[in-house]
Amino acid sequence: MTDSPKTPAKGGSKSLMENLLGLLRIRVKRGVNLAVRDVRSSDPYVVIKMGKQKLKTRVIKKDVNPEWNEDLTLSVTDPSIPIQLTVYDHDTFSKDDKMGDAEFGIVPYIEALKMNLEGVASGTTVTRIQPSRANCLAEESCILWKDGKVVQDMCLRLRNVECGEVEIQLQWIDLPGSKGLS
Repeated sequence: MTDSPKTPAKGGSKSLMENLLGLLRIRVKRGVNLAVRDVRSSDPYVVIKMGKQKLKTRVIKKDVNPEWNEDLTLSVTDPSIPIQLTVYDHDTFSKDDKMGDAEFGIVPYIEALKMNLEGVASGTTVTRIQPSRANCLAEESCILWKDGKVVQDMCLRLRNVECGEVEIQLQWIDLPGSKGLS
């Protein structure tokens, strides 16, 4: 691309890559015992938000224990921003009903990514995060070194609803040309 009056200054066009640490792949695995919002079931889908980014899974019809196994990928510039997860019930003729929400942070995961884990046996637990009032974990979450990657499995207890949990897994994708985590 040649510099012309219409193209932004080089600094403006690459600022996203300069600030981008990498990509966070969130595998939305499944919902467990989600709330019933239709007559006898629900048509759930998940929306994940981080800052201005918003991604969603497909709708699974008539299932309060849906298996999504879907990957949603967020661009991470500031790991201190919490990630919001909201489950909705898809309705054809009315506004979709909320079926609970959860929030989780990725700072412990990012800290584990910065460790030098080369030579560590696959399956080794790097960090454990306990459920507390400050997080939405339903059970202990382990950050593992697995097959040369740092992964974190989480079971999130949904808030503002009578029941329901969502299981997710975090995985990091380094992007050539991005700022990176160092």
